Amino acid sequence: MTSGSTVPGAVLVVGPTTRTAPGVRPGRRLGARAQRRLLAWVLVAPLLLVNLLVITGPGLASVFYSFTDWDGLSTPAFVGLANYAEMLGSSAVLGALGHNVLWTLFFLVVPMSMALVGAFLLSRLRRGRTFFRVLYFIPYVLATVVSAAVWRQILDPESGIGVVVPFLRDVNFLGNPSLALGSVAFVNNWQWWGFLLVIFLAAMQTVEPSLYEAARLDGAGPVREFWHITLPSIRPTFIFLGLMTVIWSFLVFDYIYVLTQGGPAGSTDVLSTVLYREAFQNQRHGYASAVAMLLAAISAVAVLGYLALRRRLRWDV
Repeated sequence: MTSGSTVPGAVLVVGPTTRTAPGVRPGRRLGARAQRRLLAWVLVAPLLLVNLLVITGPGLASVFYSFTDWDGLSTPAFVGLANYAEMLGSSAVLGALGHNVLWTLFFLVVPMSMALVGAFLLSRLRRGRTFFRVLYFIPYVLATVVSAAVWRQILDPESGIGVVVPFLRDVNFLGNPSLALGSVAFVNNWQWWGFLLVIFLAAMQTVEPSLYEAARLDGAGPVREFWHITLPSIRPTFIFLGLMTVIWSFLVFDYIYVLTQGGPAGSTDVLSTVLYREAFQNQRHGYASAVAMLLAAISAVAVLGYLALRRRLRWDV
């Protein structure tokens, strides 16, 4: 072996360190960032699989069945856009869609306003805040069927509110087409607004106290503090809950079905009750799938609109 020669694949030792000789490729190892990313995918994989089997699969199946005439048992017969044409020309569907819009407007205004004001008042309490938070949150954790059944008895003019308040004995809150939708919305609001209050209160507790102190030094009262400090500070939470209220309002089903089942005379029908009736009472699963696609499209528009506004107005969540 001559001086200065190098054996291919040999390792040169210089002092305490070791390096690979020229021409030798080091073994590939994942970096720390790649390892964390791989671990994240491994942990998320079971959830993605469940999502694929439980949500994505049935969702794609609903898209297919919406173009068919299917009773749930026989072989589906392809009918193209016939279900969609019938749906868009149906007075029942259009009426239910109108009720969904009214329901959404009600829940965007009434419970959101109640929760904002209630949370702001509670945030100014020094004692008893936890008690009131639990008190307002209790209706939300009650089973919907149980609370709806209790309210159905309360609103009964013969055995409920009519006995306690005699002049309401002739008022049928759930049987009058003019009062039924508002009565069901009132019951749902009784359960819903406490949840919003707790979320808003948690968001308000993250507001920097020095902002309120500076506002008081400038002579600002509670109303100005609310409009100029509290609302801007919790804007991301407010906008997100508004988005979820829109989505949940179009998916409402439980209270309406338990209290009125869409009656009387369709005055409380919403898209979800029409979907349920067409699928499980009339055995028109293909047509019901088309109604489901309409609900999915409305939810998608709400989410995309929220994302577009968030990007344009630079909302931080």
